[in-house]
Amino acid sequence: MPMTFLDAIRVCLAKYADFTGRATRAEYWWFFLAVLIGSAAASAAHPALYGLFSVAAILPLLAVGARRLHDTNRSGWWQLLGLVPFGIIVVIILLALPATTSAASLQSDAFAKRDL
Repeated sequence: MPMTFLDAIRVCLAKYADFTGRATRAEYWWFFLAVLIGSAAASAAHPALYGLFSVAAILPLLAVGARRLHDTNRSGWWQLLGLVPFGIIVVIILLALPATTSAASLQSDAFAKRDL
């Protein structure tokens, strides 16, 4: 069953600071769109509200980004590449790649779930 806009928001906020596991492309991009719309609305309302919204949204956005990169079999630390000039282009490409289903990554997910 495909992930809907509201499902993505619900999952990402429930996993507010969970940097382990995987996130589908739909989950990441729906949540990114929600943050983009929320940022635009908060910016239009008041600059202080925009600042508050940005601070509140940064951690779940980083967490879902890390989970999305895990789904492509990469470390979440790749997000730091966005801090260098033109690095954000590489990060966007990595976030848009399809999921990998290698045996090693599936096995590591099984071990992560077992430790919970």
